[in-house]
Amino acid sequence: MSDLGKAYVQIVPSAQGIKGQISGILDGPAAEAGTSAGINAGNALVGAIKGIIIAAGLGEFLKSALFAGGALEQSFGGLETIYGDAAGQAQAFALQAAQAGISANTYAEQAVSMGASLKQAFGGDTVAAVEASNTAIMDMADNAAKMGTDIGALQNAYQGFAKGNYTMLDNLKLGYGGTKTEMERLLADAQALTGVEYNVDNLGDVVAAIHAIQEELGLTGVAAEEAASTFSGSLAALKASWENLLAALTTGEGLQQAMQNLTTSFSNFTNNVIGMISNLAAQLPTMITGLANTIVAQAPQFLSAGVRLIADLAIGLAQALPEIIGSIPELFGEVVSAILSVDWLGVGADIIRGIGDGLVQAASYLWEQ
Repeated sequence: MSDLGKAYVQIVPSAQGIKGQISGILDGPAAEAGTSAGINAGNALVGAIKGIIIAAGLGEFLKSALFAGGALEQSFGGLETIYGDAAGQAQAFALQAAQAGISANTYAEQAVSMGASLKQAFGGDTVAAVEASNTAIMDMADNAAKMGTDIGALQNAYQGFAKGNYTMLDNLKLGYGGTKTEMERLLADAQALTGVEYNVDNLGDVVAAIHAIQEELGLTGVAAEEAASTFSGSLAALKASWENLLAALTTGEGLQQAMQNLTTSFSNFTNNVIGMISNLAAQLPTMITGLANTIVAQAPQFLSAGVRLIADLAIGLAQALPEIIGSIPELFGEVVSAILSVDWLGVGADIIRGIGDGLVQAASYLWEQ
């Protein structure tokens, strides 16, 4: 037992020394190696994630989402500033406008641009101002869809109306020129339709009168109808819905509405594309049959024209044959004269001389070989 105790006393200090050495190793190079390995692993992970993002196009997607979200935040902020407590209704209208091919951001920007004038027109009634703004923007979309007018030209016209400028009234293509007198005539026509008296200096009255005229012309609701039933309209609605979804992902505003609008617009677009392809497929047999019938019907004329062409060539050749035969002796004489005029001895001497010169020049090479 005493030997065992003695051995224990000797081993413990040695073990403690080993522990110190191990700690030194771990605290020194091993720690540095671990740090380096961690950095390398982190860099590799970042690189892998970066590669995935690039490959999947996520970078561009995130960029688009951030820009769309930033623009929508700014324009929705404008709605809150202009319309106050009624801004929520304006934002709801903006999110629904995608079904007419207008993005929420575009809608909000236009609503803000005329908001102050509409508030003034309705004596500070923001709810009425929001309703009038929605009427004006939907009328613009309907006008663009039916008349083919650029939406930007319509927006400029309404922004001019908000400032009492009517020079772009003719942009609406409703049959009125770009003057205040013509706007007054439009208001008088609208009054005859509705029985309501309109004031040319009140933007709310101007918007209501234009709506009455467009309704009489059958323009109301055209944009939404085309967004559901036509290729170009459904494509515009799909683009607007996608822009709204990108914005909603970063702002959190109306995500559910944006998803619903995107689903609806995508379904409409797909149905319209399938419809166009179906129509094309249905018309192809008729087109091919008609083309074949045309070729068959024209075949006798083609054959007749070919026969006439061959006959004309034969007649022309027969008419020119005596002249061709008569010129053969002369042509033969010219050939013989050309042959006899050649100095064949000189040509042969030149050939032989050229061969000799070549051999002399190559003699050294031939000798080496």
